[in-house]
Amino acid sequence: MGVGVVFLLALVIVMGAVLFMLVALTKRGGKLNVEKYRVKWLEIERSLVQGSESSYIVAVLNADKLVDQAMKDLGISGNTMGERLKSAKDKFSHRNDLWTSHKLRNQLAHEDGVKINYNQARRALAGFKRALKDLGAI
Repeated sequence: MGVGVVFLLALVIVMGAVLFMLVALTKRGGKLNVEKYRVKWLEIERSLVQGSESSYIVAVLNADKLVDQAMKDLGISGNTMGERLKSAKDKFSHRNDLWTSHKLRNQLAHEDGVKINYNQARRALAGFKRALKDLGAI
């Protein structure tokens, strides 16, 4: 083999390795913008108004959405939040609380006539907040 062929082969291998690393780094996800998540979380907590059931519902929906966004930003695999929760189950210190919060969100989003009180909303938010802490978002 000539020197030119060896050089070309080495160049192709190096370029392939660089391309592979770039793809691997982009799929893995990155660090979270903690300040962005902290501000959004505080907005959610402030939106919860005792005596206003609609505020309970909106707060739970938004908290669920924020946890899901954090998982996506971290590159956790799954097509749905439920799949991402299963993929990341070892990241959560209180995964049953998070699942309970997410199930409440699903009931609110998909079932008619679901009622929620202030204490249920607070418990759900506590589950979502713990998850955000576990993910390093807040």
